[in-house]
Amino acid sequence: MSTSLFSLAFGVGTQNRQGTWLEVFYALPLLNPSADIVAAIAPILGYTGGNQAIAFNTDLASKLADALKSIDADQAALLTRLAESHKPLVATVLAEDAALTSTPEAYLKLHLLSHRLVKPHGLSLAGVFPLLPNVAWTSQGAIDLGELAQRQLEARLKGELLEVFSVDKFPKMTDYVVPAGVRIADTARVRLGAYIGEGTTVMHEGFVNFNGGTEGPGMIEGRVSAGVFVGKGSDLGGGCSTMGTLSGGGNLVIKVGEGCLIGANAGIGIPLGDRNTVESGLYVTAGTKVALLDENNELVKVLKARELAGQPDLLFRRNSQTGAVECKSHKSAIELNEALHAHN
Repeated sequence: MSTSLFSLAFGVGTQNRQGTWLEVFYALPLLNPSADIVAAIAPILGYTGGNQAIAFNTDLASKLADALKSIDADQAALLTRLAESHKPLVATVLAEDAALTSTPEAYLKLHLLSHRLVKPHGLSLAGVFPLLPNVAWTSQGAIDLGELAQRQLEARLKGELLEVFSVDKFPKMTDYVVPAGVRIADTARVRLGAYIGEGTTVMHEGFVNFNGGTEGPGMIEGRVSAGVFVGKGSDLGGGCSTMGTLSGGGNLVIKVGEGCLIGANAGIGIPLGDRNTVESGLYVTAGTKVALLDENNELVKVLKARELAGQPDLLFRRNSQTGAVECKSHKSAIELNEALHAHN
């Protein structure tokens, strides 16, 4: 058995009455744990290799804590607390970053993103949707939808209210991790698996999906979809939207460079380089025809927006008289055009 692992975490979670995992909370997930940790816990868990989610009881939690006391004090302290649990426990071991095979594995990878251990598109999430059950997220935690009506009745009979906050595959991130140095006005609008960089503010109408996020610092007032990673110092204006799929171009990472501004009700379907601005109300997809202008506002050529993807210092705007989408650069458009041709 190899002592080199991609990730390891000890968690406590929720199962339905059939023993199916609904969710898992990992307080201290590890990326590339040390060989000493792996060697210490493997014989206790009966781990022999591969990607596994191994259920364990409170007695084993105590044994694991003792085994790690001299190796990793933080993990040992966590396991000491888990030994007091009345909820099911699981150790999720990922030997490699491969396609997901279980709900505990899926939750571990979402935790790795929200703990800022891996950036969006830095790991495989293949198979994530079938492995995340659609559950009721309530004031009493995650509840299987097939058991919800009975739980609501039980609560009423006790004079209690079981409040259902949402019905979804993904919980809100802040129920699992609150990254340091962030402000989130409405926590329900940030899903577990979002990467929220230090210095990021997510305003009331902002939304950040799993496997997307912000490097920070920056302001999010619009939508950051899965697959979108916003660079430092960028501002996504109120109501703006971004797409994780380029029109006609297949699934790609939509990276927004540093110092960008995407205005209110604007959106992009291409990666942006540093210091790009997209005018309010303008949606730029990969196939959008763009008139490239020089510093004298003279037309250089008409091209598709995908040819400008990733270029710095661009202003995308709509001509108020003709309705044409235009692009100007802080450099001369002729120099930019020559650079594009040289790159291609």
